[in-house]
Amino acid sequence: MSLPLSGILVIDLTRVLAGPYCTMLLAELGARVIKIENPAGGDDARRVGPFVAGRSAYFMSLNRGKQSLALDLKADADRTTFEALLDRADVLVENFRPGALERLGYGWETVHERWPRLIVARASGFGQTGPLRERPAYDLVVQAMGGIMSLTGAPGGEPTRVGTSIGDLAAGLFTTIGVTSALHHRERSGEALEVDVAMLDSQVALLENAIARYAATGEVPGPIGSRHPSITPFQAFAAQEGRFVVAAGNDALFAALCQTVGRPDLPRDERFADNAHRTEHVVALTEELEAVFRTRPLEHWLALLESAGVPCGPIQDVAQVMAHPQVQARQMIVHADDPVAGRVAMPGNPIKFRGRPDPGDRAPAPELDADRERILAELLRD
Repeated sequence: MSLPLSGILVIDLTRVLAGPYCTMLLAELGARVIKIENPAGGDDARRVGPFVAGRSAYFMSLNRGKQSLALDLKADADRTTFEALLDRADVLVENFRPGALERLGYGWETVHERWPRLIVARASGFGQTGPLRERPAYDLVVQAMGGIMSLTGAPGGEPTRVGTSIGDLAAGLFTTIGVTSALHHRERSGEALEVDVAMLDSQVALLENAIARYAATGEVPGPIGSRHPSITPFQAFAAQEGRFVVAAGNDALFAALCQTVGRPDLPRDERFADNAHRTEHVVALTEELEAVFRTRPLEHWLALLESAGVPCGPIQDVAQVMAHPQVQARQMIVHADDPVAGRVAMPGNPIKFRGRPDPGDRAPAPELDADRERILAELLRD
């Protein structure tokens, strides 16, 4: 059974992370993705570790299910091939620094005039407009400039990078949303759009509660560890052995939590009577609850709270996540059989469609230029 983007052809000029993450998602949604790579070594991510039998696991996880064609877009013969691909493509995705595509002769105005139904999606550090448009950016730079690092970590601690490359990944996700929205718009109107997504913009878009708090109070938010700035209790707690999280997001859940752990008196304390007061007195409440939690191992509390319907969970490491029955049941760890590296595990697709396939095996990432003969044969045949 076909997936939603089956029949859509994506020409992928991206490399490293933000762009390849977008095109990987498009491939997961059913699109055919032809990855255009520099003949002199291909995508830089091919040389980023960790490595399995000399293959980049990083590259393999981001480029599974794509096809590779090596083209030098400064060479006339390769430009002819590239343009033949654009003749039949639906989407062109790139994450060069702004101006690079224009210098190659494939800026939006030129492309739109010649291929009026071609959607062009552009992911970059700072976007196609603004005073910083030509500056390069990496994940760390936009996490810092976008405010995420100022909110992450323990109070009074060093500025902390989020543990995944949220700067790149957020831009990849927003670019994917832009592409699918542009495809819908083209279906209705016949008009192709240029999609412009900046990594910095994407970080700002994720600041949700932080911007709301600053706009409302004028106070600059800072790092507060695991807890939520305006919902309490909503944080990590220490048990007798280990740590776990509790997210009692309303008064009813707080009452259930207190009843379950043997402290039904806490909701009657005026300091903890409602969420606003609990948040104001979060330190005192944390001390009260943690004094109870430290009397038993975390497995005891998790079982008790789960049975009472109080949202909670263990703090798992990556190995525990990958082995978790729920993660396994949702096909969130998939595998690709690489001809050199063997069977490689990677994250699955969180977008599920009832009645549509979500197999546990994926096609591997391609060798550089692996699909040249097939692609050129198709172009010559037509």
